[in-house]
Amino acid sequence: MKNSLMLFIAFLAFTACSKHQEKKNIAITGIDSTLRPGNDFFKYVNGKWYDSVAIPPSQAGVGAYMFMNYPQRMRLQGILDSISQRKNSKGSIAQKVGDFYASGMDTVTIDKRGYTPIKPLLAKIEAINDLPSLMNFVVNEVKVGNSSIIGFGVSPDDKNSSMNIAQIYQTGIGLPDRDYYFKSDSSTVAIQESYKKYLATLFQQTGSNAKEAKKNANLVYDIDKQLAVSHKTKVELRDVQANYNKMTVTDLIKKHPNIDWNTFLNNLDAQTDFINVGQPAYYDALNKLLKTIPINNWKIYLKANSLERYADDLSKPFVDASFEYTKVLSGQAIQKSRGEKMANIVDNYLGEALGQLYVKKYFSQDAKKRMLVLVNNLQKAYAKRIDKLEWMSQSTKQKAKEKLFAMTKKIGYPDKWKDYSNVHIARETYFENMVSAATTAYQFQLAKLGKPVDKSEWYTTVPTVTAYNNPSANEIVFPAGILQPPYFDNNADDALNYGGIGMVIGHEITHTFDDQGAQYDKDGNLKNWWTKEDYAKFKSRIQQVVNLYSTYTVLGDLHVNGAMTVGENTADIAGIAVAYDAFKMTKEGQGNTKIDGFTPDQRFFISIAKIWRVKMKDEFLRLWINNNPHSPPNWRVNGPLMNTTPFYEAFNVQPGDKMFLPKKDRITIW
Repeated sequence: MKNSLMLFIAFLAFTACSKHQEKKNIAITGIDSTLRPGNDFFKYVNGKWYDSVAIPPSQAGVGAYMFMNYPQRMRLQGILDSISQRKNSKGSIAQKVGDFYASGMDTVTIDKRGYTPIKPLLAKIEAINDLPSLMNFVVNEVKVGNSSIIGFGVSPDDKNSSMNIAQIYQTGIGLPDRDYYFKSDSSTVAIQESYKKYLATLFQQTGSNAKEAKKNANLVYDIDKQLAVSHKTKVELRDVQANYNKMTVTDLIKKHPNIDWNTFLNNLDAQTDFINVGQPAYYDALNKLLKTIPINNWKIYLKANSLERYADDLSKPFVDASFEYTKVLSGQAIQKSRGEKMANIVDNYLGEALGQLYVKKYFSQDAKKRMLVLVNNLQKAYAKRIDKLEWMSQSTKQKAKEKLFAMTKKIGYPDKWKDYSNVHIARETYFENMVSAATTAYQFQLAKLGKPVDKSEWYTTVPTVTAYNNPSANEIVFPAGILQPPYFDNNADDALNYGGIGMVIGHEITHTFDDQGAQYDKDGNLKNWWTKEDYAKFKSRIQQVVNLYSTYTVLGDLHVNGAMTVGENTADIAGIAVAYDAFKMTKEGQGNTKIDGFTPDQRFFISIAKIWRVKMKDEFLRLWINNNPHSPPNWRVNGPLMNTTPFYEAFNVQPGDKMFLPKKDRITIW
């Protein structure tokens, strides 16, 4: 999840004993006391809710985590409905946010325009007659956020994290991941066929007859598949060393003459001598395919890419075609409302402008202060855990703690907001508004090239229900969106908050020390700080996590990918452990006073289960298993708790219970 520097020492005054406003009794409901907690704790806490809740037809799931972004969008829609009806001064944040929303809500005008907004784009593709003109088109699309066959961006250099560098990465495919092109199970084949049908529909809606449209769709799919062969798998993408390949532009020009990197970069106005090539095999393959695939076939591919890119921003037939494909992927029954869609789009394009309005209405300074208390206590608890590690040498422990206390903590919202003065918004031109915002976003990226990293920058929007760790900046970030129930309640007792947002804080801190984060030093550089012996022991424990989670299944026999999810699973296991230790630093955690019949420890663990209270469509769960680096929600509860000894004690988990692991088999890394 991705600034001003806030060192640990600055917050020593915030301890577990800090005074807060009076806490209220947050009742715990829905517990199924007929079940043994040690057989399936997720079901024990969430089963009654799970069996009774209905997934809204416009959603692929319901509950906490990412699905909390649905009610968040309702909040944002309320802000946008209100502000768009006012007369706002031209150039103000209110005017830009309000008019962008209003332009997208004007579906009458959007439908009347059909695909007119992209006709000039399709004409440019039609005018391509050779490789240089093809690459010129690709460059111009990069400038408005369309990666097509070249993924380009600017971000910190992993081995010199104080400076920004040009980055290129694999792209070019329409299905969610390269593996979708090579599987033959019925669910994947259905997605493949739906994707081809979607492409054919887009071609038909722009003038092709049915036979020609189907032929074109198959041609595009074939090019996709040829590109997909060169893609790294999601597991391979976890290897941060293998995905760091800093090359000189001179060497790239020699290596890929058909791409012509010099002209490409000049046309982007990107002045640089070096590029980090994330996945070299993709660009080696692209260089060859640019010659072996006929130009006319590339033109058809680029038309499909452009139509896919903008389908949801055109008239109803294009939006409907896009949804038919989405429906097969996710199981979502009906389309989201236009208001919900536009709340999401405004958040994507003008996120920090909308975020300012959100914070004013929904986020308090008291909440931020209490979060600092929680973060600082988790940090202190983490240091104590490092000191107690039996498998780690003293010298590595010292470096680990230096990294821990060098961590920057961002809570709620940025210290400075992005400048949208170059974004031009008018109420009558939705498509052009979107292009203007995308162009400004690219210019923002470009302006960073070769410059020092701005450590105040955020990489998510304020209302989003998420949190993240950015290893290149050694920072953890908790936007206002996640700082609400069930994760955080400023009025709730410590058991609920340490089990909720405390677990999330511990999770994000642990990403600093997971299989990827552990390879970065305290300054965010990809640089070894381990002894050889300690790192070997660390890797053996990481492999234990891979092995255990690979045994977990959903939907019968669909296995969790232990190697793909290892970072998140490691963070879940340690996140709960450190949150529990921090909770025991509080008055409530040190006592044994029951609330609603539950001990403090029991309330702590129940809170953990509640923050992953999610129900989703089977189709979306398959999509999740194939693409999401997190384990499914039930295993985000049961998996780490099986490795948490205080959980056994709190709920009397015994041999014979399905969640029981012998103490020698319980995984402890941090």
